[in-house]
Amino acid sequence: MFRDRTDAGEQLAQALISYKGQPVVVYALPRGGVVLGVEVARVLDAPLDLIVVRKIGHPLSPEYAIGAVAEDGYVLTNPAEMAALDERWIEGAAAAELQEARRRRALFMRGRSPAAVKDKIAIIVDDGLATGLTMQAAIHEIRNRGPREVVVAVPVAAAETANRLRPEVDKLVVLYIPSGLFGAVGAFYRCFDQVSDDEVILLMTQPLAAGLSNEET
Repeated sequence: MFRDRTDAGEQLAQALISYKGQPVVVYALPRGGVVLGVEVARVLDAPLDLIVVRKIGHPLSPEYAIGAVAEDGYVLTNPAEMAALDERWIEGAAAAELQEARRRRALFMRGRSPAAVKDKIAIIVDDGLATGLTMQAAIHEIRNRGPREVVVAVPVAAAETANRLRPEVDKLVVLYIPSGLFGAVGAFYRCFDQVSDDEVILLMTQPLAAGLSNEET
């Protein structure tokens, strides 16, 4: 049980301490992952950037992810779930989430260019992994930017999700993988309040985040 996202970020940073002094870029998935990303970037003395991925929620249960869309337009879906849905609805939902991802990038980054990660180590951070669809889309986008290594780091993950993601990255760091039914990520935090857009904007103005390279990847 983590106290809050800051506590989880501090613990995650210590698990990644071997990367300090190496050419690292930390990527946080907003909004919740940004709180952890700040702590990891601070301890590793690395620049902090965002990778904005939007989940596609089931039309009858929007919180349940049946797909995900990355900023570069890559769409990842759960074929079993998608098979029962109208193709036009899927296309419309994906297009809407792509537009929202790009809107959030502009809102949170205020015109700053993405960090240069080619031939560097990309560490992607979030507050937990349930289905893992958004993280899979994030991995795909980061791979396209040419890093030499991709690391995914989270405090907690469902066992099935961790096993599915492990072959897709160079290293998967998970502090806790519970046995049995996973449930919701928030169940492993004493305080799991929603992170607002304003909080993300404030966090991304901190020195480590503001030190992003002006060179596009």
